[in-house]
Amino acid sequence: MNILMPQLGETVSEGTIITWLKSEGDIVVVDEILLEIETDKAATEVPAPMAGVLTRILVPAGQTVVVGTALAVIEVAAAPPAAATAAAPAPAKTPSTAPRLPEPVPADAARGRWKPERKVDRAGQPLSPAVRRLVREHALDPAAIVGGGRNGRIRRRDVLAHVAGAAPAATARAGETPARSAMAPGGRLVPFNRLRKRIAEHMVRSKATSPHVLQAVEVDFSAVVAARSKYKAAFQDRHGVPLSFLPFVAHALCRALAEFPALNASIEGEALRLHGDVNLAVAVDLNFEGLVAPVLPRAQTLTLAAMATGIHAITQRVRSGKFNADELKGGTYTLSNSGSFGTFLTAPIINQPQVAILSMDGIHKRATVVESDAGDSIAIRPIGVLAQSFDHRAVDGAYSAAYLRALKGLIEARDWEAALNT
Repeated sequence: MNILMPQLGETVSEGTIITWLKSEGDIVVVDEILLEIETDKAATEVPAPMAGVLTRILVPAGQTVVVGTALAVIEVAAAPPAAATAAAPAPAKTPSTAPRLPEPVPADAARGRWKPERKVDRAGQPLSPAVRRLVREHALDPAAIVGGGRNGRIRRRDVLAHVAGAAPAATARAGETPARSAMAPGGRLVPFNRLRKRIAEHMVRSKATSPHVLQAVEVDFSAVVAARSKYKAAFQDRHGVPLSFLPFVAHALCRALAEFPALNASIEGEALRLHGDVNLAVAVDLNFEGLVAPVLPRAQTLTLAAMATGIHAITQRVRSGKFNADELKGGTYTLSNSGSFGTFLTAPIINQPQVAILSMDGIHKRATVVESDAGDSIAIRPIGVLAQSFDHRAVDGAYSAAYLRALKGLIEARDWEAALNT
């Protein structure tokens, strides 16, 4: 059976082999991780679809190939009959099934100054050759590195992130000079990994493709705060997920987009394709190493509770590396959330080929003017900023502004208690 390069996104056409965790001749079991790959969307692990023997590795680590390329071959291990096994002489070893020779022991071992290299992480899981090499080069203790792979396994990018956050003195052995490639005048030089490079390419291409315009509105989240405060504990108990502010905004924008369909669209040549469904892409941070935008299909049909559980589910799957490639496909509008970090205003970059993206920033208590028939007054209200970047080829400022006004009105005036109980 051939192991193929998977497609991890609608626009993904190729991927790079980061490291092989198995070697030719190894026995593998179902769902055991064979290798790590990296695309412009994400870095992920590829599990074995069947049990057997990894007979051939067709694409070495470091090579980039297109989606669908055969990466390796797994064959079912056929056990010979017992009688024949007892009588038959031992077959000659082929290179792919030859026994593994132990790594040479340094001469210092005889003098008691050598310690064997740690080859497992804090959970006892084996380190890949690439991870072992990085750990050795930077004189790191694997037990001190937080792994982001399946079951907490340490990946190559986890080591690089650990090194990037460590003091320069901690990355070199005593008496050694740090490698020139890792240092630069005035600080350390940290090369972009493939994911960072592809994100950079996409961002530059989006800015070059779409004439971006930013518009923002201030929103009074009092109605949302009241409903959330009243029901968040019960919601957690009932659905098993926290009730954040994000699903409220997502729920409202789906209804606002029904009135402004030109923002739930994509440009095709010199035409605008209006999408019938709001396939909502939600930007998810990957532990500061990049981001992806998994999609909630037909989000306009979801109740507020389903929106909250759906966003939580896709976020967890992406961050754990267990997401389905189809979950990155078909987005028609994107919602980004920097508010958890307390930001005031973010100008997001459009997720091509969409024509608009909304940023939700921090919600802060502020003194604001409240207008009423009895007159104006000053009150303390939870105020947040919603900022939309839109493609000026698709719509003009008045259209985008009207959409933001409608979105603001929905968030401020909707009966969110009733929505939570629907």
